[in-house]
Amino acid sequence: MPVHPLIALAVATLSAAPALAGPLQVTSTVLVETRTAAADGTTRVALAKPARVVPGDRVVFVLGYRNTGREPIANLVLANPLPPAIAYRAPRAGSPAPELSVDGRTYGTLAALTVALPGGGSRPARPDDVTAVRWRLSTPLAAGGQGELAFQAALK
Repeated sequence: MPVHPLIALAVATLSAAPALAGPLQVTSTVLVETRTAAADGTTRVALAKPARVVPGDRVVFVLGYRNTGREPIANLVLANPLPPAIAYRAPRAGSPAPELSVDGRTYGTLAALTVALPGGGSRPARPDDVTAVRWRLSTPLAAGGQGELAFQAALK
């Protein structure tokens, strides 16, 4: 089965972001988690380019960034919208937790977010409500500096 069209759309959405003027280079990659049984009875999890994905598959979004300039870049914010068919799950191990949004305007921890109900009122936000993630780098990105941020998601 080919790559699910929604994963292809997610990659295209990330890649279609307008180029920033200046020395910041940002790359985005979507990988799928593959699970295989090991001889010792454990399950091994690996990341691979998606060749086949189906609803329920876990995917990992990876944002790589690099300062190709000669000066530090301060106040850097890296954001990633989520396509409607993608459900946020958690930050990837080893990556800082992103700020989350359920409306694209207000960001915070999941526990601090609410979702407006059609008839009025609100309810606590759930991971499936997340529409965007972002990271604010706490220190300037040095000239030549680079890094990677990642989060886990699932195909709805």
